[in-house]
Amino acid sequence: MIAPLLENIATNYEGRLKVAKLNIDDNPLTPPKYGIRGIPTLMIFKNGVVEATKVGAVSESQLTSFIDETL
Repeated sequence: MIAPLLENIATNYEGRLKVAKLNIDDNPLTPPKYGIRGIPTLMIFKNGVVEATKVGAVSESQLTSFIDETL
């Protein structure tokens, strides 16, 4: 489950990163807009533009590296 991991990331990166979750069942038009074909899909946006995307389950260290490389 990725939710606890995202909560840790939100706390650790508070003030530098905003974490948001989207339920694709409740928002079926959003995945095609961003080319999302698998879940979980993690996306980093800067000024409303997708800067990086990672698809699939990841460990906390992998997610931290992904974020640090993008920020």
